[in-house]
Amino acid sequence: MQLSKAEEQLMEYLWRQGPIFMKDLIEAHPDPKPAATTIATLLKRMQDKGFVGYETFGNSRQYHALVTKEDYFGKHVKGLIQQFFGNSASQFASFFTTATDLSETELEDLKSVIEQQIKNKQQ
Repeated sequence: MQLSKAEEQLMEYLWRQGPIFMKDLIEAHPDPKPAATTIATLLKRMQDKGFVGYETFGNSRQYHALVTKEDYFGKHVKGLIQQFFGNSASQFASFFTTATDLSETELEDLKSVIEQQIKNKQQ
């Protein structure tokens, strides 16, 4: 299941801040601040989708992410690879490294990550 852009923005705050109250989510937004009803609606949709949970403290709810950022975006990347690259991670990697115009340093960093993953798989 996917999140809308507005829902992803709220998830970013939850991933970055950890458990957070709605008033703090509103405060974290740049001006003009969204209405509390807008944030409440988004949070309810995200709860229904299984991305957000909460704990009640008096009359307030403290919201927290139920899905990690890595899991969420990992599923998106896997979906992109399946849909656009015939389920070939190497075709995706080839496209990614050429289409994003990575610097030599970034390519070296990526090479190091790949080499480390190869070592991990061999163990």
